[in-house]
Amino acid sequence: MTSPTPSSSSSLPGRAPGRRAVLGAVAAAAAAAPLLPGPASAAPAPRRNRPRAALPGGGDLGPNVIVFDPSTPGIQARLDEIFRQQESAQFGTGRYQLFFKPGTYHGLNAQIGFYTSISGLGLSPDDTTINGDVTVDAGWFGGNATQNFWRSAENLALVPVNGTNRWAVSQAAPFRRMHVRGGLNLAPAGYGWASGGYIADSRIDGQVGPYSQQQWYTRDSAVGGWLNAVWNMVFSGVEGAPAQSFPNPPYTTLATTPVSREKPFLYLDGGGAYRVFLPEKRTNARGVSWGNGTPRGTSLPLTQFYVARPGVSAATLNQALSEGLHLLLTPGIYHLDRPIQVGRANTVVLGLGYATLIPDNGVTALRVADVDGVRLAGFLIDAGPVNSPVLLEVGPQGSSRDHSANPTTVQDVFVRIGGAGAGKATTSMVINSRHTIVDHTWIWRADHGEGVGWETNRADYGLIVNGSDVLITGLFVEHFNKYDVQWNGQRGRTIFFQNEKAYDAPNQAAIQNGSVKGYAAYKVGDAVTEHEGWGLGSYCYYNVDPTIIQHHGFAAPNRPGVRFHGLLVVSLGGNGQYERVINDTGAPTSGTSTVPSTVVSYP
Repeated sequence: MTSPTPSSSSSLPGRAPGRRAVLGAVAAAAAAAPLLPGPASAAPAPRRNRPRAALPGGGDLGPNVIVFDPSTPGIQARLDEIFRQQESAQFGTGRYQLFFKPGTYHGLNAQIGFYTSISGLGLSPDDTTINGDVTVDAGWFGGNATQNFWRSAENLALVPVNGTNRWAVSQAAPFRRMHVRGGLNLAPAGYGWASGGYIADSRIDGQVGPYSQQQWYTRDSAVGGWLNAVWNMVFSGVEGAPAQSFPNPPYTTLATTPVSREKPFLYLDGGGAYRVFLPEKRTNARGVSWGNGTPRGTSLPLTQFYVARPGVSAATLNQALSEGLHLLLTPGIYHLDRPIQVGRANTVVLGLGYATLIPDNGVTALRVADVDGVRLAGFLIDAGPVNSPVLLEVGPQGSSRDHSANPTTVQDVFVRIGGAGAGKATTSMVINSRHTIVDHTWIWRADHGEGVGWETNRADYGLIVNGSDVLITGLFVEHFNKYDVQWNGQRGRTIFFQNEKAYDAPNQAAIQNGSVKGYAAYKVGDAVTEHEGWGLGSYCYYNVDPTIIQHHGFAAPNRPGVRFHGLLVVSLGGNGQYERVINDTGAPTSGTSTVPSTVVSYP
């Protein structure tokens, strides 16, 4: 079997063909500590006809937000304690946000496990310096990093002990607003399997070594160099990025990012009060947004946020929104008996520590009206056991308002169907509002864990885009029963797409799409006249019936305004095959050899 070959001259160990499901049983999840009960705001609703008391803004961030300052005793011991709990708790209930106040810290190694976010509390990453490491490795899973999901690092400067920081992750593990004063290694110890990942608004002074990473997307950053590529490395607005050279080596490089607006973040002002910074929109962006030390944008005091705790009801969250408050979701799990309704322009819904929304009884978790400037960031939506028609809806059906001056952004919002238990949803995410920017999402129908099976965690569509002028930077969608992405809106753009088709299709008939063999991973609607994508990949690993044929990874109208750059499909070890890359173009995948079939540009 032929393994993918890095484009650098460095020798790397051979790579087996499969990914998550192929690599043995998942290590047993560590038992997570129970979360404390919710606050008084989760108490029974007031009697009918009695005026509701106004909800307070601000307040304590709760027990699962841990705040350190340079004088805090026992920082390393506390970091180690949380890591021991979270290291292998892939589907556990623990959720943690680690905050470091501005200052300098010495001799730390913050190992980051599942559902753990580590962040600095300065306005600039350089306000908070760790002389040490923020580490993700894969010892818990035998050196295989393909299940290192759901963790993040933001807004810190690192001075790695040995000169290079290790961040061996796969999906849903963003590295944002970081300054690494050294190099960055994206592979686990031993260069085992890895399948990530995402960097944005970061400066890495030294070289980035992806080594065994199958694909990666880096946006609006600066790097001192980039070592190699395996299948699909995509850059937009990155100073120091490799030149465009797809497919050999497989670098897809855009000089700038058309539109970007960085994720909101919590920080401490000069008086020691919490505020949420809202970065401004940039067009044709290149490099970090904090290059002069002070990012551009506005901020809100924490008193304008309802600080939610696990156990609070959807009715209370909606009351807070109706009273003009924003939402700060502290770490934990929130069960919803009705949708969270965001109806006011410029509303912020910010999660800490992978706060998780679970819609009960088949409801939608969150809906956004067709208004300007909503910011959704930093939370996970977990489908419930009763099928939800949609889990996240941005804009109602038929939305048509122009939001180009002040778009809605969806950033580090992740969706999961199954894995942590029974879950079903017909469609995970629907984008109806024009000019929406989706900046890093992983929409995942689980291929392992609990509640997994072709019909058990049925989910036909990952993402449906109906709105026009939508831009997605960093799109990861995997394992859906039909189309992973269905794009109906005009003038859509995607920079970087990573996909695997569902492993568990029982036979050819189960995926048959009329006369077409299989549903494309990424389908542009027949009525679309303008669309563009850069750096898109789809993989198949049909492990139940390896004889399944997938006609193509991508389907789109064949017209001049619909354009793609840097496409690939891969059959992992010959478990299923692609006949073409896009429409009827591109060579078939090559038997049992895990070698991409590529199309440089289409049409």
